[in-house]
Amino acid sequence: MITNQVLLLLMLSILWPTIALPFAPGNIGNLFGMPESDGKILQRSKRGWMWNQFFLLEEYTGNDHQYVGKLHSNMDKGDGNVKYILTGDGAGTLFLIDEKSGDIHATKRLDREEKAMYTLHAKVLDRNTNVELEPDTEFNIKIHDINDNAPKFAKEIYFASVPEMSEVGTSVVTVTATDADDQTYGNSAKLVYSILQGQPYFSVDSENGTIKTALPGMDREVKENYQVVIQAKDMAGQMGGLSGTTTVSITLSDVNDSPPRFANHSFRVTAVESTVIGAAIGRIKADDPDVGRNAEMEYTIVGGHDIFNIITDQITQEGVIIIKKPLDYETKRDYEFRVEVKNTYLDARFIHGLQFKDYATVKVTVEDVDEPPVFTRNPYIIEVHEDTAAGSFVGVVSARDPDADNKPVKYSIDRHTDLERLFNIDSVNGTITTLKALDRETSKWHNISVVATEINNPRQTTRVPVFIKVLDVNDNAPEFAMSYDTFVCENVKAGQLIQTISAVDTDEPLVGHKFVFSISPTNPNFTIDDREDNTANILTRRGGFSRREMSMYLLPVVISDNDYPIQSSTSTLIVRSCNPEVLPFSDGLTTGALVAILLCVIILLMIVVLFAALRRQRKKEPLIISKEDVRDNVVSYNDEGGGEEDTQAFDIGTLRNPEVMDANKLRRDIIPEMLFPFRRTSPIKDNTDVRDFINGRLQENDSDPTAPPYDSLATYAYEGTGSLAESLSSLESAATEGDQEYDYLSNWGPQFKKLAEMVAGGLEPIPAYPAPIGREARYTLDRPPVYRRRCFIYCDGVQRKK
Repeated sequence: MITNQVLLLLMLSILWPTIALPFAPGNIGNLFGMPESDGKILQRSKRGWMWNQFFLLEEYTGNDHQYVGKLHSNMDKGDGNVKYILTGDGAGTLFLIDEKSGDIHATKRLDREEKAMYTLHAKVLDRNTNVELEPDTEFNIKIHDINDNAPKFAKEIYFASVPEMSEVGTSVVTVTATDADDQTYGNSAKLVYSILQGQPYFSVDSENGTIKTALPGMDREVKENYQVVIQAKDMAGQMGGLSGTTTVSITLSDVNDSPPRFANHSFRVTAVESTVIGAAIGRIKADDPDVGRNAEMEYTIVGGHDIFNIITDQITQEGVIIIKKPLDYETKRDYEFRVEVKNTYLDARFIHGLQFKDYATVKVTVEDVDEPPVFTRNPYIIEVHEDTAAGSFVGVVSARDPDADNKPVKYSIDRHTDLERLFNIDSVNGTITTLKALDRETSKWHNISVVATEINNPRQTTRVPVFIKVLDVNDNAPEFAMSYDTFVCENVKAGQLIQTISAVDTDEPLVGHKFVFSISPTNPNFTIDDREDNTANILTRRGGFSRREMSMYLLPVVISDNDYPIQSSTSTLIVRSCNPEVLPFSDGLTTGALVAILLCVIILLMIVVLFAALRRQRKKEPLIISKEDVRDNVVSYNDEGGGEEDTQAFDIGTLRNPEVMDANKLRRDIIPEMLFPFRRTSPIKDNTDVRDFINGRLQENDSDPTAPPYDSLATYAYEGTGSLAESLSSLESAATEGDQEYDYLSNWGPQFKKLAEMVAGGLEPIPAYPAPIGREARYTLDRPPVYRRRCFIYCDGVQRKK
């Protein structure tokens, strides 16, 4: 190994012309940045280092410190007064300097891959005064590289794939290695790639490490996985260089280059005849060395088949044979058909020259099973006429054993479907007969179940529905469609219609019903008019019916149909006599109609009552609608005495219609608040004229200073229209009572006898108690005096008579 001293001498010999050139005569000043002189002696103000960069080999293996270089200053006269100081990267630890001589040594072995260059600073001081003799100067120590690092790959194992049957030179994957040595110095980091394992299938590019296919027609079905070892060597692959390896696992991916093939071109399948439709009876399989989508296959029956079909199981890629129609061992026992298989996905690169389909023959053998009986029809529909006698023939059902043995069969009726036990069946020949007579009017259809059972194997049974339709026979006579309530009035005339009748028949003839109505031609009271539309009118033959003579008539009506055999019946129509004043409903009104009318009337009355109740709760409409004519208060006076003192706010609706009053109405009045105390005058004495009293009270109220200043309305309730004899009060009499004549009272009857005597004696009729203000005394024949209210309205301080 070349020692450091030898390398140092070698470097000096190489670099000496460059180093010595500045020191030649005339070039020393240029080294330190001094201008050229003209022969004059110049003084340097600043010195320069002899070297500003040192070189040091990495990985020093000597026992002593490795010499780096020497620092020397022109200020050093060799007398020991100069001291050298070193600072910067690694100063004092990695690098030491001799203060007197300026020699620099490395204390440790250095690794370029850790740090390739160190920057340091040198100072020159006076040893005695520590004064800097020169400014701080920077220099570098560069570590020279040696080939001490082998190439390394990022992964120990790489995984890659390439399609099978790829052409030569198809790129598979690129693997690269790295070298920590210096890329710019020598060949320590220059790598060369080579393949150590994997030939002749693959090759590698020596410069970039790209692996490529090297052999044509590599078949995945022959060999799928390959292990390739790649080496990277530095020093440009020369001897003595370092190397590293990696393994690449290469898999050939599948392409559809292999068609499906049947290993056996003949298959045999066995199926029992009782296999249900849609069930699988067997599977066949073709082989395809491809995988995934390239191995997906489709099976079909060449030309199709009526009994069988084949589908593909997408998981197992098998052909599944299924049943399309029932199998019958007795009819056909062997089937044969051809199946085709092919890939669903094809690669255009490989279909040329290859048949990507294959064929196989499938033989199916049907096995016999013990089957239940089979009916010739399902279901059975049988027709039978009603009124057929018990034991009559209805129909026949037939079943047989489908097996080759053709075992005997017996028949029975499921009694759960014939609870009334109307039918019976012969257990040997399947003949159905009636046990009872059938009535179409009771039931038009009978649905029973007939069971066929093998005699030798009772577990083999089959049931079939039998629908028995009962045909109509004209065995019912027509009759009234309803119960009629017929009336004939006493004042009825001959030929008058009193009732329209119709008929019904439970039979159903093919051409429809046609009824004929008739009564005895000798009937003196009524006759019938057949309208030929299955209705008839009952008419009176005479007039002058008398309820006292006969209140009810029985009218026999004969109704016949037109079917064969003709059926007829006699229905009795009850005709009642009635008084037209008692029974205003004379024409065709039945009891039901009268009840309906009565219910309607009751409902209408209830609606009216409800409407009236709602009207009572509704707010009264004001008497004066206009906003400009407003009455502040309405004052009412009590019915029986009290005068104006007994007042309440009155519902003004009474004034609008004084002829009508609801006596039971609850008044929602408001008692007016009086501004001044009410002053009452003593009652009038007996025998005082009422009109004078009223006028006096009117004047008194007008001149009363305590009267309310606001407008008010005093109303008196209306108490009826009075007696038929009209008013006897002096309010409506002549001007003077002397003009009155009461002689006519004696003609009114005993009720006015006492009154006539009083008038004849010169006495005035005085009521039992004086009439209140504003009331007019009236006498009636059967009750005490009643009073008709008079109304006064105060408007703007003026009292007006209403």
